[in-house]
Amino acid sequence: MSVLFKNIAILAGTHSPDTIRKGPLKGAALAHLPVIENAWLLTDDNTIRDFGPMSEMPPDIHAGQVIDASGRILMPAWCDSHTHLVFAASRESEFIDKIKGLSYAEIAAKGGGILNSANRLNAMPEEELYQLAKERLNKAIKLGTGAIEVKSGYGLTVEGELKMLRVIKRLKATSPIPVKASFLGAHTYPLAYRDNHEGYLQLIEEEMLPVIASENLADYIDVFCETGFFSPEETERICRAGMQYGLQPKIHANQLNLSKGVEIGVALNALSVDHLETMDDAAIQCLAGSDTIGTLLPTAAFFLGMAFQPARQLIDAGCAIALASDFNPGSSPSYNMNLVVAMSCIRMKMQPEEAINAATLNGAFAMDVGDITGSITRGKLANLVLTQPVPSLAFLPYSFGNNLIERVMIAGQFV
Repeated sequence: MSVLFKNIAILAGTHSPDTIRKGPLKGAALAHLPVIENAWLLTDDNTIRDFGPMSEMPPDIHAGQVIDASGRILMPAWCDSHTHLVFAASRESEFIDKIKGLSYAEIAAKGGGILNSANRLNAMPEEELYQLAKERLNKAIKLGTGAIEVKSGYGLTVEGELKMLRVIKRLKATSPIPVKASFLGAHTYPLAYRDNHEGYLQLIEEEMLPVIASENLADYIDVFCETGFFSPEETERICRAGMQYGLQPKIHANQLNLSKGVEIGVALNALSVDHLETMDDAAIQCLAGSDTIGTLLPTAAFFLGMAFQPARQLIDAGCAIALASDFNPGSSPSYNMNLVVAMSCIRMKMQPEEAINAATLNGAFAMDVGDITGSITRGKLANLVLTQPVPSLAFLPYSFGNNLIERVMIAGQFV
């Protein structure tokens, strides 16, 4: 069915095909969010067919449904390029530990954190895990998410990792939005391999990756490159093993320390390096001189009580920046990308236009779907967010405590 939106107060994110062909927005370009005021937009089946100012709307347009969007913003749906959507149970008991003052590392040392999630996930049947993940994904979509990347990493056994990736593959097949899969078997060392790193590396290389490749279970390979987890040398080894099977790297980098994850990612032409709470000038300049996207996860820094990512320094240096939720049960139990955008403005001093671009077009590029979503462009998927009546774009992050979404359209259908 075709839908005509008319009298749109602000049609945001109308990037030209020429802009999109150049890849993710870098540096000062991130602040350029093209808009049309008092606009119209027509969808046709699952795509954006045409749009423009109301003064130029053809008089003979016919649509199955007409939406009067007076006073409202119409914009691309959010593109959430870093999540851990598939997990067995929440971890609010660890939330209490954090309130009492325990650090992320201290919680992990006593069997919490990733190992806690791994134990619960390995005990849960695949069908139950799928149903939980599907429910979470549907809720995220209703909050405006129109594309998503999902990682494994809570299995840490051959069976557990493959189970997670098979769940993600089912989400790909059943979800109305684009879904990308990252193999994150190198999330932490399981207890059985804590003193035998070589054994676990061989398990990834010889038992996990061949099955993942044969069943087409992943798009990317990811590693938690961090002190106490995977060293830079181990990170490079795992990424290169995945690259032999056609998996492009996406690295958890520089969250807790200057881990060299950024430098490894750039050297390997990683699609993205994610987190970046801990950066120095060398790491920033390394990223700025590359085609790798820096994905910032402000809600994780917020939840863990850490310093926020240096977004202004990264942007001013010319880096390509994306924003994502890092939705997971331990350090960012929220898939609300509206909050991510607001927090990026409030705590990381990003301009609203920068944050919206980073959470739409650059987020799409950070999971290789920039050619089909992330902007208002003719022929792209009609994955759209229609806000309630608002006075301006800046009102979206300004009014951070309110749900300002009126309707969400995915592939031309309202959800």
